[in-house]
Amino acid sequence: MKPAKIESIKLNQIAKKIQEKSDEAIGLFLFNGYRIQVSKYKMDGGSRVRILYNKRRAKGVCIVCETKIKRVNPSSGKLYRLCDTHRNSIDKQRNKNRSLVN
Repeated sequence: MKPAKIESIKLNQIAKKIQEKSDEAIGLFLFNGYRIQVSKYKMDGGSRVRILYNKRRAKGVCIVCETKIKRVNPSSGKLYRLCDTHRNSIDKQRNKNRSLVN
């Protein structure tokens, strides 16, 4: 994941969120050539991925490549979690694995 380029105003907002102990502050940021990583101490990988997943779902972007999602799942009425490219590639892998098991 590439760090998001931020300005000093955004850096101040992130600092305030850290003081409030908000999970919204977690992420990778690029400020004046410095890479800043904000994460909780001793957070396991599953928790980190869950936070990232929820952030991307809330933004309405693909959880893999962060492209904007336009299609809505007809059964749930929510946006898909993957873009068309990743939906096709992941579905092909799943179908291939299912056919090997059966």
